[in-house]
Amino acid sequence: MKLILIAILLAIVTSLASGLWFLAKDDQGSTRVLTALKIRVGLSAILIGFLIFGYFQGWISPAAS
Repeated sequence: MKLILIAILLAIVTSLASGLWFLAKDDQGSTRVLTALKIRVGLSAILIGFLIFGYFQGWISPAAS
């Protein structure tokens, strides 16, 4: 479970970095920044869905305070 969450988080950070790279280096008409944003939003939605699913399955519990 932890490995899946870490892998998704690393993929989100990689997409963020690639979007920044494309923003700085590409020409004005390029759509690669938009594609990187779409991927990052999709991965974030998957991460949130996975966290909700894990909570309802009992794999994740709220932190004790």
